[in-house]
Amino acid sequence: MDHVSYAIVVEELAKACATTSVMYSAHVSLTSCPIDVFGTDEQKKRFLVPMNRGEKLGAFCLSEPGSGSDSAAAVCMAEDKGDHFILNGSKNWITNGIEADYYLVIAQTDTSLRHRGLVALIVEKGSEGFTFGKLEDKLGIKGSSTCQTIFEDTPVPKANMLGQIGEGFKVAMVTLDGGRIGIASQAVGIAQGALDHALKYSKEREAFGKPVNDFQAIKHMFATMQTEIDAARLLTYHASVAQDRGERFSQEAAQAKLYASEVAMRSTVKCVQIFGGYGYVTDYPAERYMRDAKITEIYEGTSEIQRLVIASNLIKGK
Repeated sequence: MDHVSYAIVVEELAKACATTSVMYSAHVSLTSCPIDVFGTDEQKKRFLVPMNRGEKLGAFCLSEPGSGSDSAAAVCMAEDKGDHFILNGSKNWITNGIEADYYLVIAQTDTSLRHRGLVALIVEKGSEGFTFGKLEDKLGIKGSSTCQTIFEDTPVPKANMLGQIGEGFKVAMVTLDGGRIGIASQAVGIAQGALDHALKYSKEREAFGKPVNDFQAIKHMFATMQTEIDAARLLTYHASVAQDRGERFSQEAAQAKLYASEVAMRSTVKCVQIFGGYGYVTDYPAERYMRDAKITEIYEGTSEIQRLVIASNLIKGK
């Protein structure tokens, strides 16, 4: 399907379950897509075919304990041994961490080169010296495993390298552009799901002898929520269309992710408010939507990073 269709799928999943949507998004946006864009025909046949069939799951390994937004500061080292690399280091916050089969790892070959020394490697589960750290206990998205991946003298064949040595940064940045559309879609779905539940509840809940949706304050919340959600959805589709056309879409993806994630937070907070006391307990889904929304402002680049990307593109004229 095209990227607009993909955005719709992620949104529809997120309306019901943000966990499922991010598992799917990490598999498609962050693992399958870079293999499709940068992989050889042999790599596509070996990795993409079972991934597309749902037989294998993907994960993306970029962040490290000492570097989050600064990808060029990676210290997970890939030592060139001729026909293979020896990988040493760790990666943090890995979605699909435990369940994945293929891990796209951005590693450093020479720290003095910073971003020019990065390499993109596909590491397969079961590789020698490849283990997992603790499973993170998160605020939201609790159904998705998030853990640290650890590499100790892990051999990775050169046949598993995407692109060339030194192109890892390019692979990572292109991957994140697509990933940001996925998270924007997730955020739109979370916001819409929260609004849908709030609307349903407001028709059933009565106060002072009438449904709460009859109060002007509640009506104004609904009007703001739906208007912002529609705007976020259109920004997301706009970025997806640019990606489908093969145009540069870094700015569009950053704008969609920035706005949609902040709309998700505002909408889910309003949802909890509309539910009142019931919004604060786990009997209803309102509190889950609010907890799930927060991460959309953080992963795939924080809102602060999105603003830097947008401003940089504006100043450079794309």
